[in-house]
Amino acid sequence: MSSIAALCLLACTSRADAQVIYTAILSGAAEVPPNSTTGTGSATITYFPETSMMIVSMNFTGLASGTTSAHIHCCTMNAGAENTAVATGVPSFAGFPAGVTAGTYANTFDMSLASNYNPSFVTSSGSVAAALGRLLEGMGNGTAYIDIHTIPFPGGEIRGNLVEQPIFRSGFE
Repeated sequence: MSSIAALCLLACTSRADAQVIYTAILSGAAEVPPNSTTGTGSATITYFPETSMMIVSMNFTGLASGTTSAHIHCCTMNAGAENTAVATGVPSFAGFPAGVTAGTYANTFDMSLASNYNPSFVTSSGSVAAALGRLLEGMGNGTAYIDIHTIPFPGGEIRGNLVEQPIFRSGFE
């Protein structure tokens, strides 16, 4: 193998392993208990292990009333069948739009900082590092979910369990 091909292989592998992506489709049917909202949405969480940075991107439409909060909950015992405590910042993601029935959201969080978590999630985990490990495990095994809350649905109007996406690998590996 030429040194150029080896360098490309190393660069392609490093870039693929440099992030972990989780996605969710949000609906009222996924809430516990389910509701009949016409609201829908999607979320993508991109986590960068080397820097502990996490990008939260969401879009949503058709909510029954204006938003009140949005965050990630972790970790249920039975994926999709129960509710659990908020893991990320409370009452909502920083900068999440309030009072809207449709919109988009994107923000980057340094997950090595306690301020990006619910304090009780950090306390129950034992440390910020343990909270991060617990959150990543929950997002990886489907026991963490993201939801958007509104006034008529204070427990959450639309929700989706986060699912880790496979890493695309080129044929060079």
